[in-house]
Amino acid sequence: MASAVARMAGNRLRGGLVVSPAASGVAPGLEVFQAGHPVPTARSEAAGRRALAVARQVGAGEGLLVLLSGGASALMAVPATGLTLGDKRQTTEILLRAGADIGALNTVRKHLSAIKGGWLAAATSAGCRTLAVSDVVGDDPSVIGSGPTVADASTFEDALGALNRFGGAGAYPAPVVGCLRAGARGERPETPGPGDARLARAETFVIGTRRDAMRGAAAEAVRRGYGVLVLDDPIIGEAREAARAHAARIEALAAGARRPLCVVSSGETTVRVTGSGRGGRNQEFALAASDPLRRLAPAGAASLGTDGIDGPTDAAGAIVDSGTLDRARRAGLASPSDYLRDNDSYPFFDALDDLIRTGPTGTNVGDLQVFLLA
Repeated sequence: MASAVARMAGNRLRGGLVVSPAASGVAPGLEVFQAGHPVPTARSEAAGRRALAVARQVGAGEGLLVLLSGGASALMAVPATGLTLGDKRQTTEILLRAGADIGALNTVRKHLSAIKGGWLAAATSAGCRTLAVSDVVGDDPSVIGSGPTVADASTFEDALGALNRFGGAGAYPAPVVGCLRAGARGERPETPGPGDARLARAETFVIGTRRDAMRGAAAEAVRRGYGVLVLDDPIIGEAREAARAHAARIEALAAGARRPLCVVSSGETTVRVTGSGRGGRNQEFALAASDPLRRLAPAGAASLGTDGIDGPTDAAGAIVDSGTLDRARRAGLASPSDYLRDNDSYPFFDALDDLIRTGPTGTNVGDLQVFLLA
């Protein structure tokens, strides 16, 4: 996005910065911060502070353009007064391991931050226009990247409620709980809410969503001779449960459909981490789908993150087919349920050479699932 704007704006672009897990090939004249995702790093904090500085420096007759995509919550991190990056990192990790959905996760992030929840737009006296690529089911601009330029309707009380739902307040760093409780008592300023005058000149447009990824996949499937079903309902919930339910739905839909058939869906699942293994939500989704796929034979499926990143791994996701379990048995691998129990899907697929490795794609519109029935 930054490179495209630089080409289009030419000498009208006075400066700016790009924050990405792997920023490369960006137009000259833009600062680059290679920051952390899905957990913020010191470079994430440096990037966030620099972004606030840029917003404050916008002069008369100029405008602030923010190009936002999924992942921005971790990539730009400025802890609220009295908190450290370590407090925020620990809180994010606990929420992720507890299976918090993106809404709950970002509600907490906004109230521990000096840049999210509208604070970036509030930092500039100029007009602020945001073009957002959404990785959020529902495409709510206040949730994408924790809404740094969008009014926030959530409260400190909501953030405390999220902690209580996902692990309990006692599981989180004391400064974090203290910050949220102080805010709930009115001792800290709330995030800029709807109608806040500081955001009167801010506007946001969602320019890309999961449906764009589905349209692209469907068009390619048609080109390859498949009949196509595109399921608009988002795939959400616990990854392994969502996979089994989705496979059952496809089985019902496929009963009267012409083959070869391609079924395309998208969304964003969660994983409640109870084991000590390595993997991601797309890998867990694929592994849980391996048994139901046998009933659809011959069939195959893939689940992947459109950003090329699935959890703390080098994979975007994984591929399974109706013969995956037989190949795993011949390879001497344990039962998929054992791998799922330990949240250890990565080594299962790595042993079968069935991981999808794309590297960072430079965009993020959530997760994509493709089922192929021959």
